[in-house]
Amino acid sequence: MRISAKGRYALAALTYMAQIHANDKTVTLIKISEALGVSKLYLEQAFSLLRQAELVTSIKGPQGGYLLSRDPKEITVFQVLSAIESTLFQPAEQTVQEKAPFLDKAMEARVFSKLDEAVFETLSKISLADLVEEVAIRNQEAAYMFFI
Repeated sequence: MRISAKGRYALAALTYMAQIHANDKTVTLIKISEALGVSKLYLEQAFSLLRQAELVTSIKGPQGGYLLSRDPKEITVFQVLSAIESTLFQPAEQTVQEKAPFLDKAMEARVFSKLDEAVFETLSKISLADLVEEVAIRNQEAAYMFFI
């Protein structure tokens, strides 16, 4: 599966926001851009879609920025990617329907539907909180590494 840069950046940005979620302060796109080394332009485009999907809330004004709309445990990777990746979760198009309709139906039943179900099921089980936990584990592992 290929996820666009915008989708990867959105997931990284929301994971970053989930890491600092407990302090309940807004975060600006500039701050996220600097913290992650991600293009602010990509973030602007992604956050427009994330706001439409009600995954983030924007606050205007001098103390403005973005907040996660829900607890990180309640936001799944599937929700984030489906807000950004418009074609990733669309059903497969018919392939050879005109000349070989039974082959087309067989591929849909045995391959494409099963693949869609597996992707949905897997990504729906992973929350932003799970990603935050994984980041913490990897940071801890890196802290114990030392080089001679």
